Amino acid sequence: MRWLFADQLGPHFLDADDQPVLLIESLEVFRRRRFHRRKAHLVLSALRHRAAELGGQAVLRRAGTYTEALDGLPQRLRHRPLSVCAPTTYAARRLVERLPVEVLPSRGYAISEEQFAGWARRRGGRKLLMEDFYRDVRRHHRLLLEGDGEPVGGRWNHDHDNREPPPKAATLARATGLPDPWWPAEDEIDEQVRADLDRWEREEGVTFLGEDGPRRFAVTRDEALRALESFVTTRLDDFGPYEDAILAQDRWMAHSLLSVPLNLGLLHPVEVARRAERAYRDGDAGPASTEGFVRQVTGWRDYVWHVYWHFGDDYRRRNHLAARRKLPRWFAELDPDGEVEARCLSNALTSVREDGWAHHIPRLMVLGNWALQRGYDPVAVTDWFHRAFVDGYDWVMVPNVVGMALHADGGSMMTKPYAAGGAYINRMSDHCGGCRYDPKKRVGEDACPFTAGYWAFLERHREQFAGNHRMSRAYAGMGRLKDLEEVLEQERLRGAGAP
Repeated sequence: MRWLFADQLGPHFLDADDQPVLLIESLEVFRRRRFHRRKAHLVLSALRHRAAELGGQAVLRRAGTYTEALDGLPQRLRHRPLSVCAPTTYAARRLVERLPVEVLPSRGYAISEEQFAGWARRRGGRKLLMEDFYRDVRRHHRLLLEGDGEPVGGRWNHDHDNREPPPKAATLARATGLPDPWWPAEDEIDEQVRADLDRWEREEGVTFLGEDGPRRFAVTRDEALRALESFVTTRLDDFGPYEDAILAQDRWMAHSLLSVPLNLGLLHPVEVARRAERAYRDGDAGPASTEGFVRQVTGWRDYVWHVYWHFGDDYRRRNHLAARRKLPRWFAELDPDGEVEARCLSNALTSVREDGWAHHIPRLMVLGNWALQRGYDPVAVTDWFHRAFVDGYDWVMVPNVVGMALHADGGSMMTKPYAAGGAYINRMSDHCGGCRYDPKKRVGEDACPFTAGYWAFLERHREQFAGNHRMSRAYAGMGRLKDLEEVLEQERLRGAGAP
């Protein structure tokens, strides 16, 4: 019998179509941490849909904890051999290793943990680089390669073509004729999940973050394949140019919305990449968009997974910049009262509050950038991203927050911090035109808090970044500021108030 966790729901986690399956729904998971209501719905809906698909082949146990569920198995199953694919967190792996369960290697990624360890050893002490890893993954799976092993179009990386600012239209659909994303239809299982979540809030002491609403993401294999097909045939070609752009009235842009089914294990990243490659070879998508998407799915996503294990469980506690500030209530609670006036930050928090989702640039260059500038505690920020995002898992958020967004690892993962002022947000979004703050101003009531915060951040960490050649230009610019002391005093007084 195969025990499937809630992020192992695809067919590639079974050894045979008729293999018996154990699924466990743990109430304690939701009692222990305050997750987004949308996330709780997605996870439970996915588990219950999988049980319904498998019918008599599956046993779905509902209990307080995983151990209680295993102890309460019917007598006919209690002595049956049980196996599990290695779970995706350190805590879950420690759990299964204490139990009488055969733990198999992990599945669902472009390369195995053993292959990554070998790749890291072969670097001979050189710094791990995602770009090098990504190219080796493409070679291993022969993705977007010509017959001689060279990349299609003569380039491995098309990032330069995928950094267009947003179009002048309010939505990408108005600018390009892009259709709406494909949305799943809720069913009776979703209705029952919603009723159970309501009951848990009334009777079980469970509380949630964010707002409820219609299910936006695939939770079954069939839905996931439909979402993939819809993206590839209607949105992939427009994905690349605008993948880093933000539009206030277009939350989804041309993004795939596949992170949820991928992280539930419903899709395999290589099958997703191969479908995108087929679209390119059929002439349905350009090389830049296709390469950018394949990079996200088999490059960055896999790299984050392997870095999580490579750096060890203590990696989550790194705090190179000694950031200690607690999350303010308006940030932690997703600005429920609309206190935030900075338009980019308000829109990002609203997107998370309403959908439990925002694409990678609001995550990194708005929410992460703000937390970096303000010195929020990395442990708290990582936990917040994990709980607030529908596609957030421990392995996803630890490297993305500690290593990338907050530079808390001191550069083990990225060579420089992802700090930016209002000029970047102004260039890559349509937020600044309707905002009460001016991205060009550092001082005064209408000074952009991102612009002023950027210079305060650099000054605060001058010693840590003194030897980083990639920061030299920024510090040279700071040396020319005549109002630096005024900026620093302004930011000291700003405190944790909502911008």
